Amino acid sequence: MDTTKVQRIALLFNANKIFDYEVIAGIAAYFGSTGAAWDIFLEEDFRLRLAGIEHWQGDGVIANFDDPAVAEALSRCSVPVVAIGGSYADPSNYPAGVPYVATDNIKLIELAHQHLIDVGLQRFAMFSVPATAENRWAQERENAFRSLMQGDRLEAEIFRGCETSVHSWDEAVQGQIDWLRRLPKPVGIIAVTDARARQLIQACIIANIEVPEQVAIIGIDNDPLVRRLTRIPLSSVIQGAQDIGRAAARLMGQMLHGVCPPQTPIVVPPAGINVHASSQYQLIKHPNVMRARHFIRQYACQGIRTEQVAQYVGVSRSTLDAVFRQELGCSVRDVILSFRLSAARAGLDSGDCSKADVALNSGVTSIQ
Repeated sequence: MDTTKVQRIALLFNANKIFDYEVIAGIAAYFGSTGAAWDIFLEEDFRLRLAGIEHWQGDGVIANFDDPAVAEALSRCSVPVVAIGGSYADPSNYPAGVPYVATDNIKLIELAHQHLIDVGLQRFAMFSVPATAENRWAQERENAFRSLMQGDRLEAEIFRGCETSVHSWDEAVQGQIDWLRRLPKPVGIIAVTDARARQLIQACIIANIEVPEQVAIIGIDNDPLVRRLTRIPLSSVIQGAQDIGRAAARLMGQMLHGVCPPQTPIVVPPAGINVHASSQYQLIKHPNVMRARHFIRQYACQGIRTEQVAQYVGVSRSTLDAVFRQELGCSVRDVILSFRLSAARAGLDSGDCSKADVALNSGVTSIQ
């Protein structure tokens, strides 16, 4: 007869954020693969609520400590706690006496910055979020960016913008457009999240600023939902969030068996970069080619033809084809087809859609 004691573990996360969602997936992978006898407590809407958490009658808590209110509430908790959050350059910013698993904020920015260097860019900027106690992770990413710019003897151009809501949306977008227009170009911009990167792509489209010929953009999170909401496919740094979740669950399992946790944080590096069109900068000299490629990126999968691209640019089809062949060594039609095939490849790789849907979504007329 199996007498294994079932232990109750509370997960305190906001799973509307992709980082939290992926961490939870990593935790699930851990106890799924190890057969840990855990009953998991999550709010039914996957939201983090702290009221009464100090009275939790379970066996352990794994929580996102990026919000100081969480650390404060759990300081009164009598059960084992494992913290998850961003990494800090200053060790005093970590909660005292609580085992901590962190995403490596410095490595995230270094990886994004190196990618922009690799595609040939020499100017860089960052799109961040307003400084709040809950956004300390973003301030750490800003500091990492400043350090890189200082090392290259460049000015650290950082724009935080404002929080967006229905009432402030137009003001927020106009602020982004004004900032984008002031930047020397071409420029590579690191957004602290994919959500911020998506906003910036929209601002570029509204302002007729070519992406990535004038502004190359890379986000952080590799959020598939955000990627579907952008008209220009978004490049993004992949956080090792599931690895973070597995490491946190492993720590919790050890603590429940009486093993003392490590005194220093476990810092998990990023898993890589998912490269798409938003950061694939290529030196283009002819303005008509830049405008045309910007238009193609947005509408290639909607069945556009060379004539429509030429009409958008304001030249004849033959003229546009001529400058394309001179600048890129191919026709406008070739570039449209290339974007469609890239979209089809991404759709097949994701496995989320049938082949028929992939063909339809990428503007390819047949499954064959």
